[in-house]
Amino acid sequence: MTAAAVALVGLAVALRPPSQLGVAEGRCRANEPGPAVLVTAAGLRDRQGHLTLEIYPPDDRDFLVDDRVLIEHGKVFRRVYAPLPPQGPVRVCIRVPRPGPYSLSLLHDRDSNAKFGFLGDGIGFAGNPQLGWFKPRAEAARVNAGPGITAITVVMNYRHGLFSFSPLRSTR
Repeated sequence: MTAAAVALVGLAVALRPPSQLGVAEGRCRANEPGPAVLVTAAGLRDRQGHLTLEIYPPDDRDFLVDDRVLIEHGKVFRRVYAPLPPQGPVRVCIRVPRPGPYSLSLLHDRDSNAKFGFLGDGIGFAGNPQLGWFKPRAEAARVNAGPGITAITVVMNYRHGLFSFSPLRSTR
């Protein structure tokens, strides 16, 4: 695998078997006020697998860093796993500790193997940055969470050609 391919694989942080770190803190509950981010996933390739939504600190040093490292150092990390509904809009809610800026990633784990699959899985970020050879900067993946529910749309990107990630031409 070329260096560029390795960089793209690192784009979504290799996931280990589903970790429960940050899951309890990230789960939205009915009738619970914010702060939280409600993400609508746009441009999904299909309805296979599940989504993994994650919140990180809004700086490059901590963006997409291993969950165990962030938690060990008392830094923000939240994660939500969500099944894909067979039809209709795809929305996932994740709680944040307080209003303010965060970086956000959304993985479409099409085979539900808890790993980013370079060949088939999709990835998206708050701010919908154009993806290149490397992960986006934290600022490009930033969401500013308000005191209530902050709604955003994340456009999913899938591999095209050898090393290119971009949105699909048509959305579901």
